[in-house]
Amino acid sequence: AMIRTISPKPTRVNFGRCSACAVRSLSICGALDQADLAEFERIARHVHLAANEALFTAGQVASSVHNLTAGVVRLYKLLPDGRRQVIGFALPGDFLGTAPSDRYSYSADAIDSVSVCRLSRESFTQFIEQRPHFLIRINEIASRELMLAQEQMLLLGRRTAEEKVASFLVGWRERLAHIGDNRQTIALPMSRQDIADYLGLT
Repeated sequence: AMIRTISPKPTRVNFGRCSACAVRSLSICGALDQADLAEFERIARHVHLAANEALFTAGQVASSVHNLTAGVVRLYKLLPDGRRQVIGFALPGDFLGTAPSDRYSYSADAIDSVSVCRLSRESFTQFIEQRPHFLIRINEIASRELMLAQEQMLLLGRRTAEEKVASFLVGWRERLAHIGDNRQTIALPMSRQDIADYLGLT
């Protein structure tokens, strides 16, 4: 089945200064001092996407990187036979769009209303080159992403369907708690099909 992506029409949103960002401590920006934050804010564009709008698509030129500040983003790949494999769900504080090649290797779209800080890849690269200490924070983020990928491989391994669902719910609760959402009833903005495509289930 073909999945049609909607090209986002970015609109500027007034978020105030980066120093007032609610997820700053959770994201790559947590390593920046006030002077660096001012420069980061100068090169960043604040963008809002409605539900189901595409942040970027696999194969598209990777011209930008994105720091998620609100909402939930679905990350996925389309398999050669047309099936979809959801590879993750991004939460506020997650950094998206870095790619070893000049094209995105996966697609990302908004599950609900989403806000991001978007930076051109060129500006972001120059920003990093001028601030070697910033690489430490980026490496921490990359290490966390690798850990999540390893956990996903284990999840898709020899576990039963019930174990997969239970592990997903526990893991999602822990991720929400990490960003300060400690409600006893957890929010699941993604659909049942999204979860099935993530867990390799029907």
